[in-house]
Amino acid sequence: MAGEKNWFQVAQDRIKIAGAKLGQNSEITEILCNPQRTLCVSIPVRMDNGTTRVFLGYRCQHNDAVGPTKGGIRFHQDETIEDVEALATLMTLKCAVVGLPYGGGKGGVVVDPSKLSTGELERLSRGFVRALGTFLGPDRDVPAPDVNTNGQIMAWMVDEYSKMTGHNTPALMTGKPIILGGSLGRTAATGLGGVYCLRIAAKKLGMNLKGATVAIEGFGNVGFYAAKILHDEDGAKVVGITMVSGGVYDPDGIDPDDLKAYENKNGTVRGYKGHDNISNEQLRALDVDVYIPAALQNAIVKENAKDVKAKIVVELANGGINPDADEILEKNGAFVVPDILGNAGGVTVSYFEWVQNNYGYYWAEKEINEKLERVMSEAFERVYNMYSRHRADKVTMRMAADMVAVERVGDAIKTRGWVA
Repeated sequence: MAGEKNWFQVAQDRIKIAGAKLGQNSEITEILCNPQRTLCVSIPVRMDNGTTRVFLGYRCQHNDAVGPTKGGIRFHQDETIEDVEALATLMTLKCAVVGLPYGGGKGGVVVDPSKLSTGELERLSRGFVRALGTFLGPDRDVPAPDVNTNGQIMAWMVDEYSKMTGHNTPALMTGKPIILGGSLGRTAATGLGGVYCLRIAAKKLGMNLKGATVAIEGFGNVGFYAAKILHDEDGAKVVGITMVSGGVYDPDGIDPDDLKAYENKNGTVRGYKGHDNISNEQLRALDVDVYIPAALQNAIVKENAKDVKAKIVVELANGGINPDADEILEKNGAFVVPDILGNAGGVTVSYFEWVQNNYGYYWAEKEINEKLERVMSEAFERVYNMYSRHRADKVTMRMAADMVAVERVGDAIKTRGWVA
């Protein structure tokens, strides 16, 4: 659409708003609106048929004032440099809001990995690391899996980097297989972190999660674990779940494990036990206590925000709610846990993985979950306190989270002497 802001401009606007609300030095805002460095690389890959194809890749290190940059690598045919810089910017905010000693980074390769063989995928993964070279490093920039990448791809990349440097470097990347230094608890971390935030929000609003109705948009890893934990541990009633291929609605509640088994067998949740099918649009408008966008960005925008009836919205998808929709949601009585707080459980346990790799000592899953709960709880309280102090100035929970993050990174920038 002509004149529509791209995601990077939206991220920059969030920083400007937060800086203005804080009365922050405009020079700090200017620094935070501009990534420190972005590398564009060409990756030649020998294909199975003997030909060589060249793939385009990016890696952005947004800001390292607080510590090494951190963020995923995605393989997607529509990847752009603007997306990578936007996501790196938001990662700086996400790491800062939960108090991690990281700045934000992000990487991507323009490729449809489903069209590559396993051998071609491995050669591309190793080629990307070779192209980035010492741009990466456990004390400089620490990648992780993202869209269309996984633990196996991280394992290939760590192995290639270790060959380049001549020594084993498990702390280079997180999200690795357990055998190569991956962390217990990482798989469920994003969903679990979101549930920790939801529990605190519910308590502040006087909502009992036992029997509370929940609708979840997205049934990948994040949506599944959020649904499972709420169903198994909190006694919540998950009444609606949707995927790209459609959704299912049952007012009596859905067993997430049973639905996942059905989805694994059929490739969709549609038709589960003969229940009503439901679209994403219908799910968003359900009269439920909790709505969790855990799939695509911009699920809730200014135009459809008025349809949301949920009392609490926990944004587990990056950019699941456009900031323009926040004021409408709040006016209609919805309490929003924004993405940089709500889905920060994943990067938090990735940080734990990095710490364990550096120490060579590994924690039990119970200990990791306890540490995650402490980090998420403290971060929620910081954001909620900022929200409470500035609410009269029309500050939303998203703005409050951005303000906490921008203030923290700004303090590091000042302390380092980057501004007078």
